[in-house]
Amino acid sequence: MLPTRRFRSVLAAATLLSVAPFAATAQSSSAADTALRSAFEAAARGQPAPTHMSGHPAYGWIEYAGLRRDLANLPAAQANAFLQRYDGQPVAAAFREDWVRALHRRQDWAGVRAAWSADIAAPALRCMELDARQRLGAADDAWNEEVAAIWRSSGNSLPDECDAPFAALDARGGMTPALRWERLDLAAAEWNPGVMRTAARGLPEADRALADDYAAFVQAPHARALQWPKTPRSRLVASHGLAKFGRENPDAAEAQWSQYAQALGFDEAERGRVLHQIALWTVASYLPDSARRLAAVPLSAYDDRLHEWQAREGLSRSDWKTALDAIQRMPAAQRDSARWTYFAARLHELLGDNAAAQPLYARAAQDPNFHGFLAADRLGQPYALCPMELPDDASARARVANTPEMIRSMALFRADRPGWAVREWNAALATFDDQQRRMAVAVAQDNGWFDRAVFGLGRQPEEMRLYTLRFPLDYDDLIRAEARRHNLDPAWIAAEIRAESTFNPRARSPADARGLMQVLPTTGQGVARRLGEPWGGPNSLYDPAVSIRLGTAYLREMKERYDLPYIAIAAYNAGPAPTRRWIDQRAGMDADFWIETISYRETREYVARVLAFSVIYDWRLDGDAVPVSERMRGNVSAARKPFVCPTGGDAP
Repeated sequence: MLPTRRFRSVLAAATLLSVAPFAATAQSSSAADTALRSAFEAAARGQPAPTHMSGHPAYGWIEYAGLRRDLANLPAAQANAFLQRYDGQPVAAAFREDWVRALHRRQDWAGVRAAWSADIAAPALRCMELDARQRLGAADDAWNEEVAAIWRSSGNSLPDECDAPFAALDARGGMTPALRWERLDLAAAEWNPGVMRTAARGLPEADRALADDYAAFVQAPHARALQWPKTPRSRLVASHGLAKFGRENPDAAEAQWSQYAQALGFDEAERGRVLHQIALWTVASYLPDSARRLAAVPLSAYDDRLHEWQAREGLSRSDWKTALDAIQRMPAAQRDSARWTYFAARLHELLGDNAAAQPLYARAAQDPNFHGFLAADRLGQPYALCPMELPDDASARARVANTPEMIRSMALFRADRPGWAVREWNAALATFDDQQRRMAVAVAQDNGWFDRAVFGLGRQPEEMRLYTLRFPLDYDDLIRAEARRHNLDPAWIAAEIRAESTFNPRARSPADARGLMQVLPTTGQGVARRLGEPWGGPNSLYDPAVSIRLGTAYLREMKERYDLPYIAIAAYNAGPAPTRRWIDQRAGMDADFWIETISYRETREYVARVLAFSVIYDWRLDGDAVPVSERMRGNVSAARKPFVCPTGGDAP
């Protein structure tokens, strides 16, 4: 088990005490964190930091918070002094980027060049430096090449800050027609007619007319393309435009594409590009023409995604042979994954070939994931799990914890400055070997920062066996209490939290889902009303107790509505409307096939992930687990299954 929250607080305080005189005056780590938050807020208001904060390891970030509040009027001498004082530290890199932006807005071209560092990679900032360089008369052949490299770096829109260097390159004669056509080709492949039109500006008049017509075709296919010159570029643009059309309207694209292919002389790759999209966006909705359109795609145009959809299409119709044939046509790396090895075994079994099914089940069962667990259930075997623990080396772990970057990173995280904390974290990991990096993840978890296991592990295959780090268990009492209250399995709730937020109570999604269980404010308000509890507003969802209480109650509502946990998990992720559609489309389908044929990739992966995580959290909580094939049907009273580490081969 991981350290308790109280024990982690002691560890965090000990880390500060060992290196910072400031911490020796603090009552606790919590008080130190509060003081740091207050110092940041004061600095952002323009107030000086308390004198006792000057010894804090993160004092540079306090200064940074003060400096960035009025960069437009910041004296250069003060900025340069800060950069020199913290040279080589992440806070200096963060400030340098802000300072370059401010200097560019001031049109202080010499200042931009003086502040520049070759370590800066952001395209917008690179364009600011290039702009400053040419305004100072320092544009040369190397400058031309740098600007051209940015121009051709993407077929999508580039930052507005790049407009000035592009215009200057054009004025210098460096924006050649060949360079413009190069970006237009990239933009066509990205289905971006706006960028195509931008790239066409400055072309000779006759070329521009054709280029604009190319852009118009990518936006919406038109008959003028039938008269285009039969060139590789015409075929490229037409095939990408028709592919885009195939995604938007597969029926219309299928009816029209062949006339363009014949007129322009499409080759197999160009035909495949169009037919791939027509088939993909037909089968993704399981429309009646799915099988026919999949069969029309040249095998050379198949990628992993289309191979999978061909298998799913067969599964959706209970056409076991078609589904199995699709799996067998997959590339070896894809076919040999636990997912498709398991389904190949299932299909062999359904087709009456148990001799072929058994070794496939045995191979899939070696993987400790959803499909591996399903395979083990089919064989009646224990689950394969070979946990690896970090060495019990307190001194080595302390050395990692007490590196300056780690100290600052943990303090910043606890003070609710996650972006700054990540900068320090990345700087720390850049200096660590593999073992130190793993210990850094453990130190982060000591401080309540659990998602570092997701971002800090996985560079070496064996790190996937660090299950205690990869599957943290926090707020155990809250989880168990709400599980009892709503008659749900606590391992399921823990798995939902791991999948939703990796136990980060401050998590917030682009859709505004918040907290540990990523509850939307509208959902939280509705659940609170149905529970007869007061609603504390959207920010209350950052409170772990509120998030777990409302998230678990909503999970129970989904369970009551759909009865089967695997459908409830899908509804928790995707919402009721698509879930009802999937139920209506494939009523009565076996659970494993129903999950695999979910239309949305995010939800399909989410359901499998939560079910697998539930098994692992069952192991973490109790040492064994309800079989996943029983768990996903809601039979949590089934005989529990042990975990074993197989002998021989690679340990899972």
